[in-house]
Amino acid sequence: MADPKGFLTVRRELPRRRPVDVRIRSWSEVYEDFGKDRLEKQASRCMDCGIPFCHQGCPLGNLIPEWNDLVYRKDWQEAVERLHATNNFPEFTGRLCPAPCESACVLGINQDPVTIKRVEVEIIDRAFAEGWVRPQPPAVQTGRRVAVVGSGPAGLAAAQQLTRAGHDVTVYERADRIGGLLRYGIPEFKMEKRHLDRRLAQMRAEGTAFRTSVNVGVDVTADDLRASNDAVVLAGGATAWRDLPVPGRELKGVYQAMEYLPPSNRAQEGDYDESPISAEGKHVVVIGGGDTGADCIGTAIRQGAASVTQLEIMPRPPEARPDGQPWPTYPMLFKVESAHEELAGMGGDRVYAVSTTEFLGDVDGNVRALRLVEVGGPQTGFAPVEGSEREIPAELVTLAMGFLGPEREGLLEQLGVELDQRGNVVRDGDYRTSVDGVFAAGDMGRGQSLIVWAIAEGRAAAHGVDAFLGGRTDLPYPIPPTARPLA
Repeated sequence: MADPKGFLTVRRELPRRRPVDVRIRSWSEVYEDFGKDRLEKQASRCMDCGIPFCHQGCPLGNLIPEWNDLVYRKDWQEAVERLHATNNFPEFTGRLCPAPCESACVLGINQDPVTIKRVEVEIIDRAFAEGWVRPQPPAVQTGRRVAVVGSGPAGLAAAQQLTRAGHDVTVYERADRIGGLLRYGIPEFKMEKRHLDRRLAQMRAEGTAFRTSVNVGVDVTADDLRASNDAVVLAGGATAWRDLPVPGRELKGVYQAMEYLPPSNRAQEGDYDESPISAEGKHVVVIGGGDTGADCIGTAIRQGAASVTQLEIMPRPPEARPDGQPWPTYPMLFKVESAHEELAGMGGDRVYAVSTTEFLGDVDGNVRALRLVEVGGPQTGFAPVEGSEREIPAELVTLAMGFLGPEREGLLEQLGVELDQRGNVVRDGDYRTSVDGVFAAGDMGRGQSLIVWAIAEGRAAAHGVDAFLGGRTDLPYPIPPTARPLA
């Protein structure tokens, strides 16, 4: 194990974020460098518990005590091998995952948990810098062809696993670049796209093929895809967004988050000099209090918004674990992300327990304000509080209220796969759908979820596909049996 007294002598420490007034002038990631000596001390806090609940907290089953111990002992190269044993893309999860492993850390019962997420990202960043991350092409080709539809984390994980198993894998993406929401949904200040590009270079060198600007179900029919492949993996995500059907929704300036964020990311890719949907000089309202809402906040501030307000229908979460969410469960707590710090720095506000009732427009059909009302909690059915209605200025509104499941039109309708009551694709324990040879992984089958679940499901689906094609498989199945999809 790491230092037996580490959790007693070393306090939890994270890298500092760059000052707000500095970081909002650029799109670079917000954290300052964190020296490896300091990180090794943080790794020493891992207690190598008799029952490491962090394993259960992580859908990938990451070998957290093992690579913490290796980092503490300065064996970074072996640490990245143990990290890659369960996770294809730790550079993504280390930046974007909300770290349910830390919520399940035994040390977190009565102290601050181990900085698992930070250790993870520092291991993989150093591994790339040192040249330890190399292509792993298969020794033998099977001659079997697999199509993966969707190039988000689930699709990429499935594709890499199946390529390494020797199959001829092609990933289809309807956008013009590979990456799904990693490319066009996650702002540069949360994850610079160079991390995605260098992983894609590894996958190409291993033999994975990528086809962009192909909308499967439109440009290629489901029948054609099945006829030209031995198996198909559906990994298109839960892209049917939740709307807000209130009066004035049709006004110009009211956008879905996934209409607002991608053009900004395209500007960072060099497609535009500046985003065609810009918050510059405008009063911005973000409806939705989750991570996507925070992404909209940080983007609007960097675009030069005059003001930003975030609205959330739920009550403000507590800052400490409530009794109903005990360790080692993942608690719903009040979080202050980097974008929230920036919001506070500009005098913006996070408003809880309110509901938007109407968008108000000017004579040219542009949104100018919205009308909201305070509401009771879920136990009241979010009943409006009498006399609490008010208006706030809103010249740009983004709807960041989550997603309702996969898009049914096109591919899913053509395939005729069975859907559950929530509209997600039904899978069995091997990730097979109701259509022979068609598998589903990630949000398309699970519903809107975490990036770590997407990668875990991509790996698990690859296990099912490989067994289907060859009768057996050596690929790992990372998800605990109790968390497998139900037949």
